[in-house]
Amino acid sequence: MQDMLPKFTRFAPSPSGLLHLGHAHSALFAAREAERIGGAFLLRIEDIDVGRCRPEFDAAIREDLSWLGLTWPEPVLRQSERLSLYDKFLHVLEDGGLTYPCFCTRKDIQAEIADAPRAPHGPDGPLYPGTCRVLDPIKARDRVAAGEAHAVRLNMAKAARMAGPLTFTDLDRGRIDVHPETCGDIVLARKDVPTSYHLSVTVDDALQHVTLVTRGEDLLHATHIHRVLQTLLGLPEPEYRHHGLLTDKNGRRYAKRDKALTLAALREAGKEPADVRAMAGFPE
Repeated sequence: MQDMLPKFTRFAPSPSGLLHLGHAHSALFAAREAERIGGAFLLRIEDIDVGRCRPEFDAAIREDLSWLGLTWPEPVLRQSERLSLYDKFLHVLEDGGLTYPCFCTRKDIQAEIADAPRAPHGPDGPLYPGTCRVLDPIKARDRVAAGEAHAVRLNMAKAARMAGPLTFTDLDRGRIDVHPETCGDIVLARKDVPTSYHLSVTVDDALQHVTLVTRGEDLLHATHIHRVLQTLLGLPEPEYRHHGLLTDKNGRRYAKRDKALTLAALREAGKEPADVRAMAGFPE
């Protein structure tokens, strides 16, 4: 019966710039995996960063992927249209006593870390030192009620205890133990954006019935966070496949700053879809 259920992969870019070869590799990888598992490839637009995302980039994403030969079912899910939904899941964590408001600015956090050179580090650098975790809850609530800018953080130590020992399956690496302590008290929402990448992607993967999450190996650590959130929110566990990152001849990964290697620029330079697919690691 399980084999008869629909299977999905997804490519979920942020419309904050033009797609480059690295994006093409990720999209083609997800599409190939969908074909391998007898499933469907979904396009999702992760546009919660309203300050950087632009409608023209949204349109360009569709144009570039269609030019590469990819197709997907409509309508395309846009995260900016689902903020109230993410807020409901956030409240589940808040009601469970698993979150706290954080009033620290980036400057505050950097200063705190500088004063504690032995502060714990994670895959992306020093972890948040937990400054606001020990605030008096009543005073913190009053500050929130007064409209003071803040983020909502997950109390990871408490969340990990509640979730218990966890693992996830990477199809290339096998079963991997989850180590939430390496991720720190992640941000779940901000005052100006009532969600975060971690919260919204976990919710959307579950509600879109994504059975195989494919993404770059640079996001392998994020899967530890997502398994914790899936467990706390009662959401299903997908399988994962974290692919290698496409790099240039100097070994530097492609990024949005590499404007000359955008798919639009390559197309304008006369490249055919088959040429770009080969450049992205998927020759015919």
